[in-house]
Amino acid sequence: MEDKEILQAFRVSSNKDFAFKNLVAEYQERIYWHVRKILISHDDTDDVVQEVFIKVYKNLDTFREASQLFTWIYRIATNEALNFLKKRQRRHAVSMDDVYQELENTLSHGEHIDGDEIQMKLQKALLKLPEKQRLVFNMRYFDDLKYDDISEITGTSVGALKASYHLAVKKIEESLTTG
Repeated sequence: MEDKEILQAFRVSSNKDFAFKNLVAEYQERIYWHVRKILISHDDTDDVVQEVFIKVYKNLDTFREASQLFTWIYRIATNEALNFLKKRQRRHAVSMDDVYQELENTLSHGEHIDGDEIQMKLQKALLKLPEKQRLVFNMRYFDDLKYDDISEITGTSVGALKASYHLAVKKIEESLTTG
């Protein structure tokens, strides 16, 4: 189903579940991998993705279609993932650096992590980036999103996103050549 069809069907109470199942089928994998790149852990990602789709279900009636459906869902997913990291930080009374160190340990020793040495180095280099640069890099490089879409998701200007991406690439290249 196309997004417009999903939205129209969702707004008819007898079709709500059918429409939502189509929405989940369309976006679940992309949202999973987007969140997974932020949280690293499979289990944490599953929990957050479930929360994302609960929020989407509860708020889909109020979606105004001023943006694309997928950018709206990506924004919810991004916010939920970042909030999850912040809650972890507060719950354990640690710095964000400690949270990112924990993510790096999960990356190195996680049971659901599979990848060659180059991929591991790239992921570790990504964890060293500031949050915004990491998000922009993931969405542009891995998710192949356009800057306009990333701008809509993050609420950041296209120029600032291009600068963040450029800085992220330079830092990753540095990390890969020196580390």
